[in-house]
Amino acid sequence: MPMSADTPPARSDARPVVTRFAPSPTGYLHIGGGRTALFNWLYARGRGGRFLLRIEDTDRERSTPEATAAILRGLTWLGLDWDGEVVSQFERRDRHAEVAHQMLARGTAYKCYSTQEEIAAFRTAEEAAGRYPVFLSPWRDADPSTHPDAPFSIRMKAPRSGETVIEDRVQGRVVIRNETLDDMIVLRSDGTPTYMLAVVVDDHDMGVTHVIRGDDHLNNAARQQMVYDAMGWEIPVWAHIPLIHGPDGKKLSKRHGATGVEEYQAMGYPAAGMRNYLTRLGWAKGDAEIFTSAEAMQMFDLDGIGRAPARLDFKKLENTCGHHMAMADDAALLHELIAYMAASGRTPLTPAQSVLMQKALPFLKKSAKTFPEFLEKASFIMVSRPIRADEQSAASLDTVSRGILKSLTPRLQSASWTKEALEPILTQAAAENGLGFGKLAAPLRAAIAGKSVTPSVYDMMLVIGQDETVARLKDASD
Repeated sequence: MPMSADTPPARSDARPVVTRFAPSPTGYLHIGGGRTALFNWLYARGRGGRFLLRIEDTDRERSTPEATAAILRGLTWLGLDWDGEVVSQFERRDRHAEVAHQMLARGTAYKCYSTQEEIAAFRTAEEAAGRYPVFLSPWRDADPSTHPDAPFSIRMKAPRSGETVIEDRVQGRVVIRNETLDDMIVLRSDGTPTYMLAVVVDDHDMGVTHVIRGDDHLNNAARQQMVYDAMGWEIPVWAHIPLIHGPDGKKLSKRHGATGVEEYQAMGYPAAGMRNYLTRLGWAKGDAEIFTSAEAMQMFDLDGIGRAPARLDFKKLENTCGHHMAMADDAALLHELIAYMAASGRTPLTPAQSVLMQKALPFLKKSAKTFPEFLEKASFIMVSRPIRADEQSAASLDTVSRGILKSLTPRLQSASWTKEALEPILTQAAAENGLGFGKLAAPLRAAIAGKSVTPSVYDMMLVIGQDETVARLKDASD
């Protein structure tokens, strides 16, 4: 990935779009982070641009390889591919320090020798005097000849008056009084860069044109914009998106249910449905509700993002996923089903079950919203003889019903195994016993699947085949 920073870039609107997702590897990938990554991915992909991934791992105490791996797994499951190598912010610390010293040379930063005790005392005095406790370093305009031979931090020279304006594509025009901004530290006395500096340097060097991130970073934008100005770099397009709230309108937390992307995978939501739902969570384009990722790329824009926090709605999520399961390519859906079974620790399909599942996919996918629901409906494939009927379906296997099943087996043994041939046989058997087909279907479901709620009897019979169907009926009628 190119990291050249020698030449100021052209205007953002005159060069290809570059977005980025920059999570901190201190835990799992939050569903809100997943949506932020998705918005960046859609915006770049829909404009022929690049989507980059940077791991902001400068917090060495809290950053872990396990968390990084979890983030990558979550993005991969969501289907969000990134361009180039994953960038480690920590590994670029020398470059960050270099920029801090360039700011010194440009006169936009200065060496500060104030101790923590002096800073604390200053702020205490300001608060006591009823003033805003912004630290004003005595070293800002000090003559270099007065500098002691002691450790120093590098502080940026923030403007002391006027306003800093953030032109945000989501939040609108945000004005911050400069008197509330202190001369923030960009390089600590131990030589390590601060987050505020590292983010700007990395975004600039990576050529990021649009910073699309949570609105909890909006206050950071004012400070970061000053770094761009101090270095004479072009400011990216800002787009700060509202956070996701729970159904009760409060900040999303564990009390609302799953908050991590991998939790949703383990719960069995199809990735395409999850992408669709997250895209619509806080963004809209006309009446569009159900769409593919390719369609989303063409539609997605920053103007469609609302300013109010979006509310997580599990019912809407399930409905959206149901549409995508029905729309899915059979082979792709089977592949995702197998991956879900592995991720959730379920017993994998046998080769024979995989063959039957392929035959059943066209009708199973139309009536399920999640993979657990799909597998529940596919249980007639997963069971092996002798099938033990559950309590509700076993009630339908009374003496009369077992007699009807027993009389059916020789007719089914000689039948052509098509729905057109099977329908008159079952209809006739029901009529001979003074039953509607619905009354006959109940013991058939119990015999074939061991459940009272199943797919169509005909669909199940055609999937498991003639020999297996007859064998299951014989078992149930004995």
